[in-house]
Formats: sequence, structure tokens, C-alpha cells
Amino acid sequence: MDLNSSSISEPTLEIDTQDLPFRVIEEEIFIPLKDGTKLAARLWRPETSGKYPAILEYIPYRKRDGTRLRDEEQHGYLAGHGYVCARVDMRGSGDSEGIQLDEYLPIEQQDGLEVIDWLASQPWSTGSVGMFGLSWGGITTLQLASHQPSALKTIIPVGASVDRYYDDAGYFVGGFAGETLGWGGTMFAFNGRPPDPEIYGENWRDAWMRRLKEPDLFMKIWLEHQQRDDYWLQGTICKNYDLIKIPVYAISGWTDCWPNTVMRLMKNLKVSRKGLIGPWGHLFPDRALPGPGVNFLDEMLRWFDRWLKEDKNGIEDEPMLTVFRQQEISPDPCHAIRPGVWLDADKWPDESLNFKTYWLGYDGLVDKPIDGSKSISSPQSLGMLIGDYMPLYSDPSLAQMPGDQRSEDAGSLCFDTAPLEEPIDIIGTSAIDFEVSSNAKSGLLAVRLCDVDENGSSTLITYGVVNLSQRDGREVCAKVEAGTAYRIQYNLNDIAHRIVKGHKLRVSVSNAMWPMAWPVADNHELTLNLKNCSLNLPNHNLAPSDLSRVLFSQPRVAKHGGFVQEKEGSHSRYITHDLSKGKKSLVLKYDHGDQFIKSANLTATCHSQDSFEIADNDVLMAKAEYQFSMGYKRKGWNVATQGQMTVTCDKENFFLNGELKAFEDDKEIFCRIWNEKIPRKGF
Repeated sequence: MDLNSSSISEPTLEIDTQDLPFRVIEEEIFIPLKDGTKLAARLWRPETSGKYPAILEYIPYRKRDGTRLRDEEQHGYLAGHGYVCARVDMRGSGDSEGIQLDEYLPIEQQDGLEVIDWLASQPWSTGSVGMFGLSWGGITTLQLASHQPSALKTIIPVGASVDRYYDDAGYFVGGFAGETLGWGGTMFAFNGRPPDPEIYGENWRDAWMRRLKEPDLFMKIWLEHQQRDDYWLQGTICKNYDLIKIPVYAISGWTDCWPNTVMRLMKNLKVSRKGLIGPWGHLFPDRALPGPGVNFLDEMLRWFDRWLKEDKNGIEDEPMLTVFRQQEISPDPCHAIRPGVWLDADKWPDESLNFKTYWLGYDGLVDKPIDGSKSISSPQSLGMLIGDYMPLYSDPSLAQMPGDQRSEDAGSLCFDTAPLEEPIDIIGTSAIDFEVSSNAKSGLLAVRLCDVDENGSSTLITYGVVNLSQRDGREVCAKVEAGTAYRIQYNLNDIAHRIVKGHKLRVSVSNAMWPMAWPVADNHELTLNLKNCSLNLPNHNLAPSDLSRVLFSQPRVAKHGGFVQEKEGSHSRYITHDLSKGKKSLVLKYDHGDQFIKSANLTATCHSQDSFEIADNDVLMAKAEYQFSMGYKRKGWNVATQGQMTVTCDKENFFLNGELKAFEDDKEIFCRIWNEKIPRKGF
């Protein structure tokens, strides 16, 4: 293992806000918008008078309870170093007024611009504003930066996407994602929750009823836009990189649903920029697993100090991109740590970029093209061990990472190298160039790269999916003719991974990846013309990182207000096979128990279940179902929402069914039902 290998994360150091350089005070406020709507915000600011830059986090996930403890750790810490921090609930979420009708709407962006102007104009403000955010919050930082508000000086997007169609919830990596139902269901559940009367006031129940009655299902909207049309292009940054004129520090993880964003931003932005990619799932990098983690908040402070306080600390002169190159680990969906090394690039793509090309051959991967063909008709349940679409990975017992791929490989065409005599490093964007035909009028091509050890264990490295109807671009639905060969050129997800000496590289090709990709409308067989099927692997000769940098020191956060686990939660994940009906199911259950949040004087409950069912020999038997219940209690207030959403299909249509109920004092007070039929357009 390399000398700068990092396999142990230091525990996070919690610091009382009163021990930080600035004593911190907190307050709940409302920010007025031009249309009369008020957005709820929680403010942390130094106790001493003076003018300070502002840091904004703008998301729809309920500051009152949903992100409260995390907010106290992060915003309290930043404020204790001389900033005013604002955690703002978006319109129609949390304790803010209005209705949220969909993700990333223009009105959401306009509201954000008004919030930035408000922060910059306050008596305590220097007029400079920075933003950071994870996921939706990270995407929002990029979108607002593209509008170029004068007060916004820099952003730190974490776990974000620059392409709402390809990366985000609907049509992830090239197929309509069955796991998207979980995200659509999550927002379905989130939207139906009431504001807190202690913050919102006596009209909270009226606001709750509006949230229940007015929004449509997000999933319905996404299914109505099956190609990359103007709906998806609105707010999609990859078409408008040049609109971002301010410094950007982009962060993500290889286990995240959006591992490609950082390298895309480093390649395409023209402003001062830095990138960081670790082994993490979809969380901030000081709390995400698998480790090792980093000192995220002090690294953020250095970046904000440079661009909001004009502190010449030299952070912009450090390497542009830092990545964690993974290696040598047995496949396990419960990893808490990944061995590997941190590497640096001064620019991206690095000038050392080189490619290794393999062709698919009869007996494995070969160095030059050969004639011949191979066909595959995979079991449609293939993919259940590929891991979660969006791993919110802070607890190894959630088992959200990929498992051993041998059973998946058994239903695929597999092309292996011989055992390696020297290690192979894959750093960057791998690409396939295949010639493929289907024996039906539709087809799905899935490609996985795996690291196979001496014992035959198969560890997933990266993957990609393409619907043959989108071979000419995601904006069109091209006709698929049975028996016609098509050229498929496609990128796999970015990765940094070393395959060590003695292991083998495997390319696994299938026509199923359930539930990551919804099956196409026809049972079909794919045939590969091997002469025109190749894989292009990238590598960069990067330098080891200097582990004395602040980034690699012990993570630090402010102490949060604390909670009491009044009732323990539980999680489970299992696959079942009904032999009598020929169906397989993947079921994910999450019960967070009853959690009393001390600083909000509130007990919150949350239960959810995702279920994905398929028959191995029938693409039309696909079924995805999401169930949830969420509740809040304190003396004199007892409310809950519960519901379910299901997607099924036939050859021509998707069928979307949903039910949403609301309860007050354990009595049902509201019920709404959806039964939607949406035509399939290539998916």
C-alpha cells in the first residue's frame, strides 16, 4: 500500500460555540420577498457588533427538524469564525410560506436571488455573500451563480449535478431509474408535512392543507418528460458553464449518485476553481461513509476567507483537484472505510492523461479487434446488488454499497483480462464504443467494470446504462429496428481506482440493471459485434497529496443541541425470490424511531419502505413501490402524514398510483388519490 494511504478517519472533534473565536447568537427570522411571501430562516451571527460576510444554505429540507442538528454543527462553527450564516427553507417547505410545485423552478431561483440581496443589504453585512449546499442545495448554488448576482462572491456545491436529466432523479445515467421512485416518493412525503405552529403561527393548519391539496406528484411531471427537453434544460448548468463567473469549490464522492460533477466543472469552468472527490456517499465529506473523511468545515472556512474576506491564504494556489484513488478491498455493501491514496492534479484534465484501449474478444479482453459476435438476454432482476442510487451513507448497517458482483456477472457477458502483471489505474471518465443490435424494437445496454480478485470476488468499479432509443442523443427518441446494428458511444461514471497485480479487470455487459434502470418495453436479446466493441480507460500520473494540509486534519464541528432517541429505529434490506411466481423483490426498510430534538422541543418520527419487484423473463412485470409515514409531536400538537406511490407498466404506458393521508391527533383529516396513465416514449 502507498505511503500516503489513508485507511483511518479521526473522530470528529465537537467544539462549543462559546469556545470559537466569535461568540455566537441564534435567531429565527422571516425574509420578505417582493411578492409578499415570507421565507423562514435560522440565523447564526457573531455576538459582537460589526459587519460580516454572509453564508447562505438554501434548501427545502426543514431547518426546524429535518437538518437541525447538522445545521447547528456547521452554521454554528462558521459563524464562530466571523460570518453571519443563514439556513433558509425554500418556498412551500419547512416553515416558509407558499407552495412548492416541483424541483428547481424559476420562482425558486428568483426567491434565492432575493434572499442573497436581502443578506447583502443588512446592517451587519459587508455586502459579500457565499453559498454552500449538498444535493438540491449544491445544485441551487450553481443555478444562482449562473444568474450572476453581484453580492454572490463564491460557492461550494457538494454532491451536486450539472445535468438535471442525465444525473438527477428522473433518467439517471441513461435509463429511467426505478430507484427514482424512492426520491419522487420522498419529495411526495416531504411536501405533505406542515409548518411548525411555534414558528409559522396560528395559520399553520391552512398552510398544511394547501401543501396537501395543491402540488401534483413530482413523479408524474418527470414521467411526462422522457426526453431531455426544455423542462430539464431549465436550470441545467452543463449547457451554460460560461455563465458562472465566480470561484467554485466542488466536492463529491465515488459512492455518490453524482460522481461526475466535479471533473466536469474542473474541465469546463474558466473561473478559479477547486475540486475534491473522496470515497463517500451522498453526504457532507466530514460525516459521509465510507471513510476516510476530511476536515470539511475548516477547508470551507479557508475558501470563504479567501473570497469573502480577501484573506490571501493561498488556497487557490493549491492543486486544482484532489481525488481518492480506491483499491484492494473485498466487496461488501457495509464498508465503513475504503483503503486507497489521495492524489492531486494542478489542472484538469491533467497533462499526463493517457488511455488504454481494450476490445471485447471471445476469450476476454484483447489488445486488438477480432471478428465474431456474442449475444445476451439477462435475467431482468440483474442489478439488485449494484448498490443504492443515492446512498445517504452514514451508517454501515444500511448496506447501501454494491455487493459482490459474481451473481450479477453470471447473468452477463463477461470479458476479463488475464491476471495483471502490473497494476492498472483508472482515473477519470471511461468510455465504451460498441456496435449493438436488439432482436426487438427496443433495447437496454448496461456495462459494468469490475475488479476480480484471486478468489473470484467481483468488486464494482463503475458502470453506465444506455437506452438504444437515445443513441443519437438524450433529446430525441429514435426508432429501434429489430436486427439493425447501432453504434453506441457512451461514458461510464467517473472513478479513481487501482486494480492491483494479480487481479483481473472485468467488463460485464447485460441488458438489465434493475432497479437502477427501468426495463424497456420488450423482452429482448442484445448481440454485440465484437470487432467494433471497445473500452477506453483513462489514467493520469498524479502526485500524492500533502497530508499535512488542513483538509486532512481532524474534522471539527460545533456542538449541536442534542437529541434523545425515545424509541430505537431499525433498518433492513433483503432480496426475496418467489419461485412459484417467478418474481424477485428488493425491499429496503428504514425506521428512524422516535427522536426528541431538544432545541426544538419536538419529537419526530419517520418510516419508509422501498420495494422493487420484477420477473426474470418478463420486462412488463416491473413494479416499484414507496411507502412512508412522518410525524411530529409536542404537548398540544400531534400531526402526521402517510402515503404510498406505485409505478407499474404495460407495453405502451406507465401507471402511476398514489395516496396521501394526513392525521391530526391520530384522526384522519385528509386523503388524496392519484391514478395516472402516462404513455411510454422510448422508456
